[in-house]
Amino acid sequence: MGLGVGIVGLPNVGKSTTFNALTKAQNAESANYPFCTIEPNKAVVPVPDPRLEELAKIVNPERIQHSTVDFVDIAGLVKGASAGEGLGNQFLSNIREVEVILHMVRCFEDENITHVENSINPLRDIEIIESELIFADVQQLDKKLDRLKRQAKVDKSAAGIAEIAEALRAHLDEIKPVSTFARREDENFQILDKELRFLSNKTIIYGANVDEAGLLEENDFVKAVKEHAKAVGADVVVLCAKVEEEMIALEDDEAEEFLKELGIEESGLKQIIRLAFDKLGLASYFTAGVKEVRAWTIEKGWKAPKAASVIHNDFEKGFIRAEVIGYNDFIAYKGETGSKEAGKMRLEGKEYVVQDGDVMHFRFNV
Repeated sequence: MGLGVGIVGLPNVGKSTTFNALTKAQNAESANYPFCTIEPNKAVVPVPDPRLEELAKIVNPERIQHSTVDFVDIAGLVKGASAGEGLGNQFLSNIREVEVILHMVRCFEDENITHVENSINPLRDIEIIESELIFADVQQLDKKLDRLKRQAKVDKSAAGIAEIAEALRAHLDEIKPVSTFARREDENFQILDKELRFLSNKTIIYGANVDEAGLLEENDFVKAVKEHAKAVGADVVVLCAKVEEEMIALEDDEAEEFLKELGIEESGLKQIIRLAFDKLGLASYFTAGVKEVRAWTIEKGWKAPKAASVIHNDFEKGFIRAEVIGYNDFIAYKGETGSKEAGKMRLEGKEYVVQDGDVMHFRFNV
């Protein structure tokens, strides 16, 4: 789908450890010193969805295929990253194409793990990173403004974009993110954002990285992050990155037992993946057959022909109709046959907006 999540944060806050756990692979080096991640690490992460397992119990397929989310891990940022400190500029460019940012914040003290600012202060850390995102946007905008001003002399459309760019520049001068700019719905702003992919306009999820004690009782650091997140309309997921990484080698049932022993209902990583999927504006519909039970990723609001295109482009071009069974009905009536007999299968046309969890079969002309 080309949509993804970029993981940012100061050095040694648990970014690469979280990435390792997300991907269940040790392909992001974790070390106790800044800038250990030199090239951006990219991974495709399956979205946990228990509905697939329930469908599989009925269909008994050869394989199960989940929806996925792309995650990009970049090196830790520091003050001055937008100006090149710590190789920051090189890494910031790697996350311009993502839609959501997972901002990892350290919320525990440990004298054995260095902190680039020499103390634990999540709100200060958040301000450092998000200011650098704003400064990087200023650099991008200034380059564009110079071109727009020249074009505006001969092109009226460029003049409109230049005007809103200058208004946005004044907004950024106050160290305010693009996400709080009052004219974000303006068509000229949309044009500008589509080209420049403003970092401070992206949806943020805060990952509050705690120690094991912090999983059992919310500490003051986490409370501060949650209060900040509430003020800016962001979500927070509390996790212990080290615990999540330790579960990599465990089987699913062993991991569940491990979490129970810690008094945790669900992995923080599962929460992050599902939340990211939702924040990306994505949904899943299912196909269920003996070969495979599969979740297909679509954008919320897609109509049936467009949804069919993720299976094959020809499905959209030759779309005739979709046979649709709601997930709950498919489960309640033990599959396609039972759902048909109960009158729960619907025939939907080109204007049908696919719902998350629909079990679908497409009819099309070759």
